[in-house]
Amino acid sequence: MEFCPSCGLLLRYELPNMGQPSRFYCPTCPYVCSMESRVKIKRKQQLVKKEIEPVFTLDDMTKGGSETEATCPHCNFGRARYQQLQIRSADEPATTFYFCLNEKCSRMWRED
Repeated sequence: MEFCPSCGLLLRYELPNMGQPSRFYCPTCPYVCSMESRVKIKRKQQLVKKEIEPVFTLDDMTKGGSETEATCPHCNFGRARYQQLQIRSADEPATTFYFCLNEKCSRMWRED
């Protein structure tokens, strides 16, 4: 992505047209940046995949959650622990995270 040095707006790309080279141009001011016919990539950056951290760990749910009558969607057990967290904007309802109390299942799920 390239930005206009004059106004800071995102530059648009224009394909080569009637012998003119391709170029970046600003849609609001007269800034134009012509490109060479061949562009060399100087460096490739390898992206590192981040590890996803859970919102609640199993330890948090077994110790800190409140117990309720909720049916597990995986094993249909009728008891679960839950915790609520506001993960979206303030005018949206809180998300409820459940942890199945069946020792054979012990799965987590959420309801928005």
